[in-house]
Amino acid sequence: MSTVTAPAPEAKRKGNAPETSSRSRAENRLGQKLVAPAIFVMLLVTAFPMLRALYLSVFNYALTAPEDKEFVGFGNYVTALTDPLFWKVTGITVLYMVVTVAIELVIGFIFAMVMHRVIFARGVIRTSILIPYGIITVVSGFAWQFAFSYQNGFVNSWIPGMDLQFNWFGETTPAVVAIMVSEIWKTTPFMSLLLLAGLAQVSEDMLEAAKVDGATWWQRLWKVILPNMRAAIMVAVLFRALDAYRIFDNIFVMTAGAVNTESISFLTYRQTIEQFQLGMGSALSVLLFLSVLLIAALIVKLFRVDLAQARQE
Repeated sequence: MSTVTAPAPEAKRKGNAPETSSRSRAENRLGQKLVAPAIFVMLLVTAFPMLRALYLSVFNYALTAPEDKEFVGFGNYVTALTDPLFWKVTGITVLYMVVTVAIELVIGFIFAMVMHRVIFARGVIRTSILIPYGIITVVSGFAWQFAFSYQNGFVNSWIPGMDLQFNWFGETTPAVVAIMVSEIWKTTPFMSLLLLAGLAQVSEDMLEAAKVDGATWWQRLWKVILPNMRAAIMVAVLFRALDAYRIFDNIFVMTAGAVNTESISFLTYRQTIEQFQLGMGSALSVLLFLSVLLIAALIVKLFRVDLAQARQE
């Protein structure tokens, strides 16, 4: 009898495989149809500026002397990649990205847990947490510039032992910290919103089963909650890392790039808008675009999320 019934589970699995594959293909086709209009509009709007920047990047071209336009090939890229200033600015940009995203991930997860578990006044709590994200970045930048001002700011009075006349924007380290604080305050709600969506996918039955088995809260967190939120965490980190790497507004408002606080985006702005060097500015923008693609690929590879498993297929 065992020889007859043993192959049944395997046969059942083989029978289900084509169904799962057909469902995946159907979902892929539907997804492609849904995003096709958005992709078309984005390409229509962004294709020309991107191609124009790529074209200008191979020329030594300044608006102050448009008649002296000279083809230099990869000369602008070589100049940028061999300039210590470019790598210094890149280091500051990576520092902005790593520190802010790491802190936002921790605080955002705490906020997401609160919004997920709270019972009373849930709407009020969620709305209040999301308020900073609804404020325009330039406005929040000016607000934090005032908060860190050594003349009228209140931050110095809140920190025990801090000199009331301490100038946060007089040196690199405190200025970078002030910019990071403004960035974290502004974008942590966005991180918590994405993580909240991930928490909603965690099965309550699994948590109850782990609790019945004697697992502590920390064990449930590391063994049940976080593994099941892997896809949501990847999306949150990916979106925020790419956004943080392109930081510009807060730097422009709070320090204007002074005391070595400028990012790659700000360096590109300085070359293009302030110094009218369209060739070098376009090369920097292309390098920024390529580095964003590299960071996205590294994050996706780091998390190694199986989307089919995340959909519980």
